[in-house]
Amino acid sequence: MITSEEYLKKILLAPVYEAAIETKLQPLKKLSARLNNHILLKREDLQPVHSFKLRGAYNKLSNLTQQQKQKGVIAASAGNHAQGLALSAQKMGLKATIVMPITTPDIKVNSVRSFGANVVLFGESFDAANSHSLALAAEHGYTLIHPFDDPDTIAGQGTVGKELLQQDPHLDKIFIPVGGGGLAAGVAVYIKQLLPHIKIIAVEPEDAACLRAALAAGKPTTLPKIGLFADGVAVKTIGTETFRLCQRYIDDVITVSSDEICAAIKDIFDDTRAIAEPAGALSLAGLKKYSQQHQVEDQRLAAVLSGANVNFHSLRYVSERCELGEQNESILAVTIPEKQGAFLAFCKELDGRVITEFNYRYSDNKEANIFVGVRTPQGFDEITTLTDNLVDAGYAVANLSHDETAKLHVRYMVGGVPSQHLTERLYSFEFPTHPNALLKFLNLLGEHANITLFHYRNHGAAYGQVLAGFEVGEEQVDKFSHHLDELGFNYKDETTNQAYRFFLSHTVDR
Repeated sequence: MITSEEYLKKILLAPVYEAAIETKLQPLKKLSARLNNHILLKREDLQPVHSFKLRGAYNKLSNLTQQQKQKGVIAASAGNHAQGLALSAQKMGLKATIVMPITTPDIKVNSVRSFGANVVLFGESFDAANSHSLALAAEHGYTLIHPFDDPDTIAGQGTVGKELLQQDPHLDKIFIPVGGGGLAAGVAVYIKQLLPHIKIIAVEPEDAACLRAALAAGKPTTLPKIGLFADGVAVKTIGTETFRLCQRYIDDVITVSSDEICAAIKDIFDDTRAIAEPAGALSLAGLKKYSQQHQVEDQRLAAVLSGANVNFHSLRYVSERCELGEQNESILAVTIPEKQGAFLAFCKELDGRVITEFNYRYSDNKEANIFVGVRTPQGFDEITTLTDNLVDAGYAVANLSHDETAKLHVRYMVGGVPSQHLTERLYSFEFPTHPNALLKFLNLLGEHANITLFHYRNHGAAYGQVLAGFEVGEEQVDKFSHHLDELGFNYKDETTNQAYRFFLSHTVDR
């Protein structure tokens, strides 16, 4: 067993700067002002492979024997360790094979290949990929380079802690993301021997909290299943050595939701214009949540932006969920009367709050169920006040803000063919957005026709877009169109749209 003092020496002597760089510790001014703390972000996304993993991989390879180097190396990785190992092997002229889960984002797979490594895609999780890498290592004589549970790898990651103390020795708390625990173990074993009063807080996703489970059991324990959103920390079982160090030196553990991670990604972008991967923003999400739960103020808090290898297409999900993560948006199901003017009356009950989403489809002539997103910047208290006010006004309300099915699926499925045939026309609208844009839109529409379908989602763009159906007979079309022209909105008649005819009306030609 390596002693803490030996770890300190290994960290101080690690030759990581032959491949890695010393990354900056950047203040987050906007978030600092919002949380009333001095918040700093360790920018490991600026490494040549956009992740801290290069440090541990290079340090491990530098400690191999000549015979091990000649046979080549192998590793299992969700992505960032793979890139760090591939670049390290390239710099040393070694053959590297990387086994990656088939769920790994393309950006990480392509990056590993660009460094000359052989990529083998296997399994749907790190653990499956790891088992396959062990088999390949035994078959070919490769040296296995573990992504976290190895003293040399841990020491390489510990250089992040060394830089943190050099850059700001007055820190009060450091928040570290945890997957397998290599970064947390390396930083903690270094920091706690030099400045033990600095608190080290580990941060995990709620759906992949292997350190918390191990601490509760008193030993590493395997989670039955894990979430894959933060794929860089999607590990079922924490390492044996990393757990030993974390159990001794970590002060606390906090878990965060996917929505809270999305909100942290947005915070990082707002302050730095950098785009973090979900695992990369994990520690900042924990910092925010911990500060609010423990009412931390006027302290120097650091978080590690551990990686930025994000699949571009996943940003759609991040954008959709970040407001929910901040509790700046509430998702409600509300029952309103099915009559002309009911939409407008409901919107007025929101007392000027910004509507972010509005989904509705006619069902019968008595009641309508609408799916509504409302901006609630004051968080939980405002959500409670809003729902109470709506109930007092006679509406049946359900808060869906924490309903994963509603947020992932149902919001896109509100609709279908009405229970009875309608003389319906469909229009799309575009109009400039502002705090009361949708309310103004409904006011101008007035009560010229019954609304039978409505979909609106504010994505923060300069223009809002609405798809709306109206009960308008053929003899009323010209008059209704003239009314729309007078309103001044950009609009288009979508009644013959193929998708509408297939999924939302009775008029499709089979």
